[in-house]
Amino acid sequence: MTEAEVQERIEEMARAARAAALELALLTSEEKNAILRAMAVGLRAGAGAIVEANAKDLEAGAEKGLGKAMLDRLRLDEARVEAIAGGIDQVVGLPDPVGEVLGEWQRPNGMRLQQVRVPIGTIGIIYESRPNVTSDAAVLCLKAGNATILRGGSEAIHSNRAIAGVLQLAGGEAGLPAGAIQLIPFTDRSSVSALCRMDGWLDVIIPRGGRGLIETVVSQARMPVIKHYDGICHVFVDAAADPAMAVDITVNSKAQKPGVCNALETLLVHADIAADFLPKAAEALRAKGVELRGCERTRGLIEAVPVGEDDWKAEYLDLILAIRVVDSLDEAVDHINTHGSHHTDAIVTADEAAAERFLRAVDSACVFHNVSTRFADGEEFGFGAEIGISTEKLHARGPMGLRELTSYQYRVRGEGQLKG
Repeated sequence: MTEAEVQERIEEMARAARAAALELALLTSEEKNAILRAMAVGLRAGAGAIVEANAKDLEAGAEKGLGKAMLDRLRLDEARVEAIAGGIDQVVGLPDPVGEVLGEWQRPNGMRLQQVRVPIGTIGIIYESRPNVTSDAAVLCLKAGNATILRGGSEAIHSNRAIAGVLQLAGGEAGLPAGAIQLIPFTDRSSVSALCRMDGWLDVIIPRGGRGLIETVVSQARMPVIKHYDGICHVFVDAAADPAMAVDITVNSKAQKPGVCNALETLLVHADIAADFLPKAAEALRAKGVELRGCERTRGLIEAVPVGEDDWKAEYLDLILAIRVVDSLDEAVDHINTHGSHHTDAIVTADEAAAERFLRAVDSACVFHNVSTRFADGEEFGFGAEIGISTEKLHARGPMGLRELTSYQYRVRGEGQLKG
């Protein structure tokens, strides 16, 4: 397709999404849930065809030389399709945020005001690799009353088409408005730029993927973007920490699943506890295969590779950990606010005052006390599911569940009041 043809096709999709969003805003919770249940049934019935489509992506990925981890992210089997359908069942059981009254009051002239949750409207979602995102994103947006245009990665195009086709067919038979869930069916790179120019029809874009993708979207989008670049997460082991708890939290935060955005990347240790804590932590981390990179003071206590200045801003997404010894809580906070990505940072301490100071001083979306950073997750927060984790400060911050996929409006009622 030519760039002009791509632009024309995506504008058609965006116009259809806007029309669908107006219809979705009028659906009741029961009607939306009925559509979602039908989608789950459709996915289960179509699992075989989805797995067959996925096999084409896996074959193409292997020919392109995709790594083992990437192929695993891409892979679907009957069990994984069932998990996707089960995710829809879970969304059905979540409270519908649309229509929630956030506040109400009456003015002296008798006007009655309400602040009410409403759908955002139309959302563009650009993502890579994982075909389950096609369903996860679509159904979360639908539950919150939003129309969605999805642009998945080229490596999962056959899987994404199959999943989106089932959602559209099964949902349509249950009352899903036409255009409410659309997948860009071609892989032209210009489709990302075209989607970013649809500010007349799309209200927001959410990119999910690597820094390169996110930087491209941010540089081109004409509408608001909800994003996070990196997950440079920290654990600060305070002087008053329980050493055994601190070791457990450090190892879990780093090694439980190192290739995700809420995994620990930099460990900060108070000098007063470092001599006792670091040898124990190093032993436990090495047992998990973690490579240790340390500052000069760290290397005076344990064996570690010399840390470089770039390590403090590194998102390894691997079994590598940077370690720094600090002299105070304030030094730890300054390090986090200077080098971190405002994602998730934790303190381990028995000192409640120190914990409260840390929680208030660290400028991150999620701040934890005596908890592994791996709990920075929508499901773990009780949201049921999430569409991503935002490090932004306006509109949505942290794990984005259904509430974060809504906006609000003011509804004002009266009996003919006039401005004097």
